[in-house]
Amino acid sequence: MSVRRLAAETVQPKDFAFTAENTGWAKGQIAKYPPGRQASAVIPLLWKAQEQAGGWTPRKAIEEVAAMLDMPFIRVMEIATFYTMFNLSPVGRHHVQLCGTVPCHVCGAIELKAVCEQRIGPQGTVSADGKFSWIEVECLGACCNAPMVQIGYDYYEDLTPENFGKLLDDLAAGRPVKTGSQTGRSGSEPQGGGATLTDAALFDGSQIGAWKKRFAEEAMKLVGEPVQEKPAAAAPAASSGPAVPGAGGSVHVPQPAAPKDLPVAPAGSAIANAVPADEPGADHAPGDSSGAHAEHEAVARREEAEIAEKLAALPKDATALDKANAVGEKPTGLETARGDAADNLQRIKGVGKVNEGRLHDLGIFHFDQIAHWTRAEIRWVGTYLAFPGRIDRENWVGQATILAAGGDIGKKPGEPHPERH
Repeated sequence: MSVRRLAAETVQPKDFAFTAENTGWAKGQIAKYPPGRQASAVIPLLWKAQEQAGGWTPRKAIEEVAAMLDMPFIRVMEIATFYTMFNLSPVGRHHVQLCGTVPCHVCGAIELKAVCEQRIGPQGTVSADGKFSWIEVECLGACCNAPMVQIGYDYYEDLTPENFGKLLDDLAAGRPVKTGSQTGRSGSEPQGGGATLTDAALFDGSQIGAWKKRFAEEAMKLVGEPVQEKPAAAAPAASSGPAVPGAGGSVHVPQPAAPKDLPVAPAGSAIANAVPADEPGADHAPGDSSGAHAEHEAVARREEAEIAEKLAALPKDATALDKANAVGEKPTGLETARGDAADNLQRIKGVGKVNEGRLHDLGIFHFDQIAHWTRAEIRWVGTYLAFPGRIDRENWVGQATILAAGGDIGKKPGEPHPERH
C-alpha cells in the first residue's frame, strides 16, 4: 500500500469546528456506543468532517475528532491515513475516482485516464477553475458495466471517451446528468441487452401457482387413459397380492387399496416412471409387480394434485395439523407400544430415524397399524409429515403388511440383515 501523508501546511486551514447541526449529529453517533467505546464512532465522525470541509480531511478536522472522542491524535491520524475514502488533500467540486482495476482497464479505462489528464490535469491536482480533481482507485465493484468512475456519491458506467467528456462538460456547466449506465444497460446485463429471462410473463405474476395447475391437469389426463390389461400369467391365480413365506405355508398379503375411480398408469408412462432411480424407496418393495407399482404411482400422482388444490385454499398460516385434517383422516394411535415393545419401523424402506420418531408421536408403534391404514389415513399422515404421495411411492402399507406377517423385505443399504421374528 502506498504511503499517504497530509497535505502541505500551505493549504491546511487554520482551524476547524463542526457546525451546530453536525455537532448534534456527531453526539448522536457517539451515543450509539456504550461507555468506554466512543472511539468506535471515529470513522463516521471523520466522514462527516470531510463532508463539511469540502470533500477532504484537513489536519485540524482530525484534531477536532480526536478531541470529541478523547482519543490520542495519532490514533485518529492512523485511521485517516489508512482508509483511502479519506482525501488528505484538497479536491475539486467534482472529485472523479477512476477505476483502474483489470476489468475496467481492459474495457477502456486507459482512454478515460487520458481524458482526465487532458481535461483536469495530473492525478491528485485540482483543475484551474476548482471544479474538478481526479484519482485512480482500486475496484469500485461495478465490473459488469466497465469502464466506470465514481463522482461524488454517484456511479457513471459504460463510459467511452466521448460520453465521459460530455459528462464532464455537463457537470462543469451545472446541467443535469444521467447517473448509472450511460448506454441504458440495466443491472448486470451483457452488452446489447439481456439475453435470458426475457419472457414478460415471468414477472407479471401470471405464473404464480402455474405448476399446481399443470400438475393437476397432468393427473386428470390419466382418467382418460386406457387401463393396460395385465397378462394372465402376471396375476396370481388365487391371490390378490404377493405371497409371503410363513410357518403355515404361503400368506397372501393384499396391496394397498386404491379408489375405484383412480386409473392405473400404463407401464412405461411418465407417471409410472416418475420416481428417480436414486430416490430413497425407488427400489420397489418386495412383492411389487410393475403393474402394482404403476398403480401406486397413479394413485400418488392423482392424490398429490387433489391435496395441492385443497392446501392452496388454506390460510398461509395453516399448521401441519390444519393441512392434514383438510385432506384426510388421522389414524387411531396407541398411548404406548403394546407390551412396551415397539416394532422397528425403520425396517420399512423410506422410514428413517426422524420419521420413526414422528410416527411414534402419532401413536404409531407397530407394523400392523400401518398395514391397516385407509386411503384417508394415508393422505393425512403423508400431509402431516410434509411428503404427500411418498407413502404410496415407497409402498409403506405393503411393506408393513409383509413385516407384520413375519416376512422379510430385505435390508436397506448399509444395514445388517434383520433377524426374522
